[in-house]
Amino acid sequence: MYSVIFTSTRTPHSSELYAEWTEITGKLVKEIPGFIDSFSHRDPNTQKGVTIAYFESEESLKQWKELPTHLEAQNLGRTNFYEEYEVIVSKVERHYSWRKD
Repeated sequence: MYSVIFTSTRTPHSSELYAEWTEITGKLVKEIPGFIDSFSHRDPNTQKGVTIAYFESEESLKQWKELPTHLEAQNLGRTNFYEEYEVIVSKVERHYSWRKD
């Protein structure tokens, strides 16, 4: 399993377009064979955010990264949506969870 950690700071403009593209890419990533799940959070005051996505394999990641619509979203991110961003891809060595009933 692999995780992709995407941290970013939003620009103060293009909110409607950003929301549209968030919906588009959120639906598309779920169609990638090997996509497991994702989680996102953005602080409304600082506009700093993080998305963590999980994929079964490097092939799944490659498919997502090279998808034409995702490439278009990446370009919009650089030109309109983000002041800065960072991407960390890592192989998950261990994973476990606990839940109180």
